[in-house]
Amino acid sequence: MSLVKYNTPLLISTGKNAKKQKEKKEASAKVTQTEDILNSILPPREWTQDDQLLVQYVSSNPATRADVLNLQRDLDKQLQSRQARETGICPIREELYTQAFDELIRQVTIICAERGLLLLRIRDEIRMTICAYQSLYESSIAFGMRKALQAEQRRNDQHKKMRSLMVANRELQSEVEQWTEKIQQIEQRESERRESEERNHKEEADQLKKANAALKEQLENLLSVPKKV
Repeated sequence: MSLVKYNTPLLISTGKNAKKQKEKKEASAKVTQTEDILNSILPPREWTQDDQLLVQYVSSNPATRADVLNLQRDLDKQLQSRQARETGICPIREELYTQAFDELIRQVTIICAERGLLLLRIRDEIRMTICAYQSLYESSIAFGMRKALQAEQRRNDQHKKMRSLMVANRELQSEVEQWTEKIQQIEQRESERRESEERNHKEEADQLKKANAALKEQLENLLSVPKKV
C-alpha cells in the first residue's frame, strides 16, 4: 500500500497488442497541464494482471485537511506495522517517508504547479545527497574492512615472526648453555692440569733442593778433610 494517492486503475488493453492500444489511448486522452506535470513528477504505475495491461495515474484531486491528517496517520501506522527503526539507517523508514514526501508534492502541485516543481528539485537534491552519503558510507566500510584485513594480516605475520624468533631464541639459548658447559669443563680441566703441574713442579723443586743440599754437604765434607803432609 502506497502513501501516494492514485486514481482507480484503468484497463488499457488485453492480449499481445497491449502496448499499441495503450499508445493510442494516451494519444487520444486529454489531460490538463497540472495532470501532465503530476504525471512527469510521479509517473503512472503499470502492471499486467490476467493478461491485461493496467495503468494507474496519480490522483489530481485537491487534498483537504482530513487528507493530510490521514496521510500522517497512515504514515505512523505503516511505520509501526512494518517495524521500521526509529533511528539509524532503515530502508523501510526511508521508503515510507519518501512516499509521504511524494504525496505532499502531489498535493502542493495541484494547488501551485511551480511550487510542486520546486519541491521536486528539492526531493531530487535530497536523493542525490543521500546517494552520495550512501556511496561514501559504503566506500568507508570497504576501506575500513580492507584496513582491518590488512591489520589482521600484519598481526598474523607479526605473530608468526614472533614465534619464529622465540624458537630461534630458544635454540640460541640452548647453544649458549652448551658452550657455557663446555667452557666450564675446559676451565675445570685446565685448572686441574695447572694444579697437577704445580704439584709436580713443587715435588721436582723439592727433590732438586734436597739433591742440592746433599751435594753441598758432600762438598763441604770434602773441603773440610785435612791435607796429608
